[in-house]
Amino acid sequence: MLERIPYRGWNNAYRLSNGTVELIVLADVGPRIISYRFIGGENQLHEVEADTGQLGRSDFRLYGGHRLWVSSELESTYFPDNVPVEVSEQGNKVRFTAPVEESPPGKSLQKDFEVELASSGSEVSVIHRLTNHNRSAIQLAPWAPTMLRPGGKGILPLPPKAAMDKDHYESVGVLAMWSYTDLADSRWVFGTEYIQLNQLSEPTGRFQEQMCGIYNPAGWGAYYRDGHLFVKRAPVIAGARYPDFGCNFEVFTNPDFLELETLGPFQELGPKESIVHS
Repeated sequence: MLERIPYRGWNNAYRLSNGTVELIVLADVGPRIISYRFIGGENQLHEVEADTGQLGRSDFRLYGGHRLWVSSELESTYFPDNVPVEVSEQGNKVRFTAPVEESPPGKSLQKDFEVELASSGSEVSVIHRLTNHNRSAIQLAPWAPTMLRPGGKGILPLPPKAAMDKDHYESVGVLAMWSYTDLADSRWVFGTEYIQLNQLSEPTGRFQEQMCGIYNPAGWGAYYRDGHLFVKRAPVIAGARYPDFGCNFEVFTNPDFLELETLGPFQELGPKESIVHS
């Protein structure tokens, strides 16, 4: 079921429901998947209260929920997507297309994503697309962060372990860190099979934020909170050049939310060419 509804001060939002779960996607800004919940349950995504119902202006707003971004992270990444988007139905998919980012600090990119809710159960498919409307080629990678409500833990799987022998000389992955990544911070749990990052509203470490990235051959990450396990999957492209020293999954937290992020590989896009991340 698809219906257009008002949502928390925005007049144009779209609700997709299959009787088990529902999605709400904003069309006045973004686009953003602002809500994902079981029918009658609470939103599993984080919403930025200060941005609720806001329109226009030239400053970047997070809004919350799930969005499409661009790596590498530069000033142009923070292009303010505060204007309406085009909505079209394509079979079982609903496509949300933002205008071309023509003014600084944009790169003449156009973002869109197609959302498809399974006929039953809780599965959602999101196909993200970046299109280059520049006159020259640009190099970028698609980046899809999902902001999740506070109080849970992010989970990233680690490669299988094996004793060192002649078949296990080479490295099996990468752990990327940021200037504010502190492995002594109590929010981190480094185990045999998983990295876990706890979201805390009052962290006691040196920095409010924590982040890391990995090359994740399993192709999934998760967030556990209040009895719900939110699982996010993305195809792994062997041999591709991923951002941040080779990361296809990243996790970030601050006192307000936790982000579970997937990334596609770098690609050079000529004029009018597109890259897709599912």
